[in-house]
Amino acid sequence: MTKRLMASAILALAALVFTACSETAKVEPKLESAASPSATPAVPETKIVRLDPAFDKLVPADAKVEKLAEGYVWTEGPVWNVKENFLLFSNIPGNEIIKWQEGTGASQFLHPAGYSGKEQFMGKEPGTNGLTYDAQGRLVMCQHGDRQVARLEAGIKIIVLADKYEGKRFNSPNDLVYHSNGALYFTDPPYGLPKGANDPARELDFCGVYRLGKDGKVTLLTKEITRPNGIALSPDEKKLYVASSDPDKAIWMVYDVKPDGTLENGKVFFDATAWAKEKRPGLPDGLKVDSSGNVFATGPGGVLVFSPEGKHLGTFDTGVPTANCAFGNDGSTLYITANTALLRVKLTTKGKGF
Repeated sequence: MTKRLMASAILALAALVFTACSETAKVEPKLESAASPSATPAVPETKIVRLDPAFDKLVPADAKVEKLAEGYVWTEGPVWNVKENFLLFSNIPGNEIIKWQEGTGASQFLHPAGYSGKEQFMGKEPGTNGLTYDAQGRLVMCQHGDRQVARLEAGIKIIVLADKYEGKRFNSPNDLVYHSNGALYFTDPPYGLPKGANDPARELDFCGVYRLGKDGKVTLLTKEITRPNGIALSPDEKKLYVASSDPDKAIWMVYDVKPDGTLENGKVFFDATAWAKEKRPGLPDGLKVDSSGNVFATGPGGVLVFSPEGKHLGTFDTGVPTANCAFGNDGSTLYITANTALLRVKLTTKGKGF
């Protein structure tokens, strides 16, 4: 998931803090330390735009969007820890994962998070992107700089789950979602490569959507999406949604999931290309699904809410490029990573899985 409209001076400052670590398998998280700030523009007050009566059943009439933390460079990948009641999210340029908890606020959870190389990372996005937990409660991460999907164990050890397809390194895994059978679906655009799609170290000439089976086999599901990004399953796991953050084809795709886990019958779920051309802030990015199948998708204009049929019900208009969202607490709170900040809003609906 890529950051847009980032000031070049901020990027230069962020590049100075990229540090190396000795071994990928020996990453030490920094728990409860001060979260790294950065002099970035403030996120404006979020407007709630109601377009359909169905939206009112999901969002209370008196709902307010709160700002919980700000001062980062590009926030992404929020995920709620159900057992310990805290949120994690990625600050990609800072190569760190941030922990936010009620009462204590934000602290640095893991650094380095997405790039563990000894050489200075020369790109803009070395850190983790999408985050999730597996059935055992272990953190699973898309690591941009290390170009892999990995699991954090015991807070100190990184286990690589997938880093290649047919012997070739991934571009930079971006977002991910688990199926209840243990299979992991993830996307692989080029945003984490220092020179993007034109990076000389790129080994795959396409951007894929993949399935990692419990047996460790990586299956390419589709390479038809030019910039696959956010990914989510419907409540019954029969549909897979994938965002495309291509400004010339700013769409969300939906696929039928076959019994063997592969995909068929792909079609456009919603097309926001016209909005991207209007320069509404953001592109199709991270998304989540509630228990009724409504899709909460970041895209041009903020967080857009769609019915299961693809009808646009309303928008949380953040006023800035907005990367991702996640349900938390008892499932009825939506956390939003909006450019440089972390936001939340109380809903009536609950997220899938709560």
